[in-house]
Amino acid sequence: MLQAKKLDKTTPVPLYFQLKELIMAEIKNGTYPKDSVIPTEKELSEMFDISRTTVRQAIAELVQEGWLYRVKSKGTFVSQPKINQDFIQKLESYNDQIRRTGRTPRTEVLDFKVMKASQEVAEQLELQPGDEVIYLHRKRYADDDPIVVLKTYLPYEKCSFVMEHDFEKESLYAVLSEKDSVKVYYVKRLAEAVEATSDDAEKLNMKKGKPILYFKTVGCNAFGKPIEYSLARYRGDKSSFEVTVFTDK
Repeated sequence: MLQAKKLDKTTPVPLYFQLKELIMAEIKNGTYPKDSVIPTEKELSEMFDISRTTVRQAIAELVQEGWLYRVKSKGTFVSQPKINQDFIQKLESYNDQIRRTGRTPRTEVLDFKVMKASQEVAEQLELQPGDEVIYLHRKRYADDDPIVVLKTYLPYEKCSFVMEHDFEKESLYAVLSEKDSVKVYYVKRLAEAVEATSDDAEKLNMKKGKPILYFKTVGCNAFGKPIEYSLARYRGDKSSFEVTVFTDK
C-alpha cells in the first residue's frame, strides 16, 4: 500500500514524478483495481509530507495518460489502462496482442459478403473498379470493451476460399497463410488521428468528437502484390501504439 512507501527527497528526481511512479506501480500490481478510489490529494500530501501542488501534478499526469479518472465531488478513480499495441511494427493477430495484455479478445462480424470494388478499393488492390472483392466488417473487443472497428477488402478471385471461414473464431491472417500466394508477408500502414463520427460513437460506445486512431493498411504477398486493404478505427481512449526506432549508427 502507498502508506508503506517513501519518497527520496535527496535525489534530483522530481517528487511529483516519484509519487506518480509509486501510484502507477500500485495500480499495476493490483493494489488499486479498476474503478477503485485512490487517496485524496490531502491524504497523499500528508502521507508523503509534500505539497498539494506536487500531488496535483502527479495525479494530473496519470489522468492525462489514462491511468486515473476524476468524478466531481467523489474522488479520483483507477481507469482500465490503455491497451498498448505494437501492431504498427510487426505482424501479429489481434487476439494474440490482446491476450498478451491479460485481457480476453472477442470478434463480432458485422458484415461479410462479396461486392463490387469502389475506385479507392480497386486502386489499393490493383484491380479494376467494379471487380469483385470480399468485404469483411468486424468489431473487436478486449473483455467487454469495444476497441476497434475494422473494414477489410480482399480480391475475390484470389481469396474466394475465405468465404468458407468463421471470422468470429478464426484469424484472417492465419486463414490467408493457408495459401502461399495470398499469405501476407508485409504491410504498409498509414496512421492519422481523426474525430469520432456518429457511427463510431454507436459502434465503439464512445462520444462523438472524441479521438479515433485511424489506420489504413495494405497487406502484400511475397511477390509484393496487394492482398488486403483494411481500414481500422481504434478508440483513442482505450489504445496506445508502440513504435521502436533504431538509429542508423
